[in-house]
Amino acid sequence: MDLQHIGKKIKLIRLRNKKTQQQVADECGISKSLLSKIENGQTASAIATLSKISEALGVQLSWVLDDKTEEDLVLQRKSSRQSKVGDESMGYSYELLANRSKFSGIEPTIVHVTPRKMNQRLNQTYTHSQDEFIYILEGKINLLYDGEKHLLEKGDSAYFQGSKPHLFVPVDDEEAQVLTCFIDRI
Repeated sequence: MDLQHIGKKIKLIRLRNKKTQQQVADECGISKSLLSKIENGQTASAIATLSKISEALGVQLSWVLDDKTEEDLVLQRKSSRQSKVGDESMGYSYELLANRSKFSGIEPTIVHVTPRKMNQRLNQTYTHSQDEFIYILEGKINLLYDGEKHLLEKGDSAYFQGSKPHLFVPVDDEEAQVLTCFIDRI
């Protein structure tokens, strides 16, 4: 999926919701200019920002990022999955693992945590409205969560509130892969 397609979907649902760019930007705590650039496919955005935009528009992040139709069963073959979406200089890229429904309550992704030398936003934490479950597939990360640092290695997992400041930081300047599930709070 390219940035143009993501931007078009965001703009489409924003217009369907009869919201202005300024209204959505204010709800998300971002500038109208940034939202305009995202809608026009002119910039990559942090997953937390896209998550906030999705929430403001009442749709799942996976719906914004994926163009699959809603189905009862979703089989996602590795060979047909887009390998990475996003900008590594943002600190990560990610793979969507399933898009069951724009109204489902869980969004599984694999987050590729970028080595420090490529990561321009190393210490900028994120927040979003969903809870988050993570499982370390490869490598090691320091999970910075609500002012504390937690070392997580392959096979470790964590579950936390996305509304608290958090960030994945690679250890030993090596990329890590993290299975991440965003879970809507009920």
